[in-house]
Amino acid sequence: MSKSDKKSTHSKEFEKLKENLKNRFISSAHIMFGRDITELPLNDIYKTVAAVAKQLISEYWIQTNKAYMDRQVKQVYYFSIEFLIGRLLKSNLINLGIDEAFKEVMEDLDLNLDDAIEEEMDVGLGNGGLGRLAACFIDSMAAHRLPGHGCCIRYQYGLFEQKIIQGNQVEIPDNWLRDGFAWEYRKPDKAINVKFNGNAYMKKQPDGSLKLVHEDAMVVMAVPYDVPIVGYHNKTVNTLRLWNSEVNRDFSDYGMLTHEQMRQKQEYRNFVESITQYLYPDDSSNEGRRMRLIQEYFLVSAGVQSIVRHYLRTGMNIHEFDKKIAIHINDTHPALCVAELMRILVDEQGLEWNDAWIITRNTCAYTNHTIMPEALERWGVDMFKSLLPRIYMIIDEINRRHCEYITARYPNNVDKLRAMSIIENGEIHMARLAIVGSHSVNGVARIHTDILKSTTLHDFYEYWPRMFNNKTNGITHRRWLMGANPELADLIDATINSRIWHRHPEQLDLFNEAVDNPRVLRALGEIKHLRKIRLAEYIKSHNRIDVDPNTIFDIQVKRIHSYKRQLMNILHIIWQFHKLQSDPSYNPPPTTYFFGGKAAPGYFIAKETIRLILAVAKKINNDPVISSKLKVVFIENFGVSIGEIVYPAADVSERISTASKEASGTGNMKFMMNGAITLGTLDGANVEIREAVGDDNIVIFGLKAGEVLRFYETGTYSAWQQFNDNPNVRLVIDKLTDGSFGNFHSLRDYLLQGNDEFFILKDFNSYIDAHSEIYARYSDNLAWLKSAAINIANSARFSSDRTIDEYADEIWGIEPCKIQ
Repeated sequence: MSKSDKKSTHSKEFEKLKENLKNRFISSAHIMFGRDITELPLNDIYKTVAAVAKQLISEYWIQTNKAYMDRQVKQVYYFSIEFLIGRLLKSNLINLGIDEAFKEVMEDLDLNLDDAIEEEMDVGLGNGGLGRLAACFIDSMAAHRLPGHGCCIRYQYGLFEQKIIQGNQVEIPDNWLRDGFAWEYRKPDKAINVKFNGNAYMKKQPDGSLKLVHEDAMVVMAVPYDVPIVGYHNKTVNTLRLWNSEVNRDFSDYGMLTHEQMRQKQEYRNFVESITQYLYPDDSSNEGRRMRLIQEYFLVSAGVQSIVRHYLRTGMNIHEFDKKIAIHINDTHPALCVAELMRILVDEQGLEWNDAWIITRNTCAYTNHTIMPEALERWGVDMFKSLLPRIYMIIDEINRRHCEYITARYPNNVDKLRAMSIIENGEIHMARLAIVGSHSVNGVARIHTDILKSTTLHDFYEYWPRMFNNKTNGITHRRWLMGANPELADLIDATINSRIWHRHPEQLDLFNEAVDNPRVLRALGEIKHLRKIRLAEYIKSHNRIDVDPNTIFDIQVKRIHSYKRQLMNILHIIWQFHKLQSDPSYNPPPTTYFFGGKAAPGYFIAKETIRLILAVAKKINNDPVISSKLKVVFIENFGVSIGEIVYPAADVSERISTASKEASGTGNMKFMMNGAITLGTLDGANVEIREAVGDDNIVIFGLKAGEVLRFYETGTYSAWQQFNDNPNVRLVIDKLTDGSFGNFHSLRDYLLQGNDEFFILKDFNSYIDAHSEIYARYSDNLAWLKSAAINIANSARFSSDRTIDEYADEIWGIEPCKIQ
């Protein structure tokens, strides 16, 4: 067939697709709203487009589930307390392969698809990197035809909606469900009962056997809401199952009740509805911590019970469970999967303990996301035991047997036993439970995994060295490049004369062949400028600040936390502001600094850091001289959809966490994939980014991980010494309390009296020098653009497609299942 014939055939198919979509769109609008399309408000247009997409998705979804059942393929269930999936309409249209056709259909109807896409609310199922990683992973599973599903909670409210009021962060409820969620399907027939409280014990039977008795339990009904996860151009549709807590079916039968009974029923209703009300209840109180534990067990029990029930309905043998099912524990929040699966296998399926334990360990795998021991979840035994009596009994027995093995391996070594016991000093250690109950433990960047093995989890690594492995995180290029930066995607297509990288992101490295091509580099520069204009427009609309897209866009967007060192960033800006005022010879290129991220409501220092950023921004942005050279912007309520505007616009990606503290990071990968240059420490995935692009295309500063760990071990670091010996440090610390920006004694005391726990002052001069290096490189435009191109071309190794293939092959043992 000639090229013209192929083009003609494609054109005919494209026009046929458009006609089909147009008919579906018009008929759906009539059915759903009883209106002509010319009368539809924008939100109804969005819902109608989503309805058309769902019609196509549902056909593939049914086919996918049927194929998995008929072929009895092994499936993985990825448990995560967060799934930060963002908006789904745009990505679903891309993955279905109908985005271009639908855009033309809308234009033919005098409608705008982009405007409809903007109507969608961000899904409030996460906070930061943990949830975004989980979302990328389930996207990649579907894209690679892997039988994999997500398990999470259907939170009524997200973390919170961040508002900046009078220079402070204010938290208001994130009511993301107020207009419904177009993509979910409620499945009440698949509801699960979850038990809390009561009294559990083993009762001896006449034949001498023991039977579990769980008396006076409070039963909560978990109702699943399924969300389809669409594969890229492959007809695969997997499932993200969200669990909602609801009262039992007979609850509405009040009958002849006393006032006291009615009060008790109302208390029960309030308790049930509170379980899935908020993401991350405030754990600064005992009641908040108790609710977090309730949420975690609710998710785990509903999810694992559902998995086992579905497995048994296929007719497969429970003794073969681990050969057909994999359960992945993403961080410690779902660690109770281990105990819950044991409960079901022993109590409900009648397996002997040892048989159940082998199945459980072969089924479960655990990803660790933190190096800091204080961040690993622990629960007080008293609270745990009263709330989950049977689960406590199971954990206690797991721990008893585990400690016997430890004692046999390390006789008379009390310290080793304490370091590895699941229950220790009146607390249950969730990471230890996850490790003991899994066949695989992985970190999320090579340096992170090495530190886990050498410090945080060293005792477990020494005991089970072959269990430990690394799986460096990744991001889905379909959302963060193809979706967020279509102009750049088009440039890559044209430059390498292929779209193969859409399916096989490793082919992005073909772009390396064009990094010396001035025409390509100029086009890349034009695209970057276009994306900077888009961000500047957003800032003008939302912040009422004029931002010059010709300045360097230096961006740090991530959860506000001391170890991520937003405080160091703003202290450097204070230093730079003073330098511009006092030194006429200091003339860096004009720079706009962007910050974005939320501080936990109870995290005082993080909220003070935001307050400082806003105070400094107000002072600088209103300075008639300096504001043309330096500007500071705080992006309110940063999330996935705003990120799709921010990441493509960055010139410089600030990844400045204290070395050894950031497990991996994924924002660094999003910036890199969109051509930003990383300014960072050798922490997390920065180490591997440096290897990928070379020292000429990244700027590294600060202490190395080993140096940081030695300071912690020896206790020889002195913040006061830095203050007394370093005039740059002394300058910015004094500026916190001299009235230049208000009163920030809190941050001064945190750094000096608290001995600068994350080495901001130690790294400060090196950080200043790193910015000087950025300015020097930026002055050579073509060389800078070449570095940007090299970052883009070598970002493929950080695709979540690569990461998921490694999980599938090396941990889960699952294979692609092609849907006909």
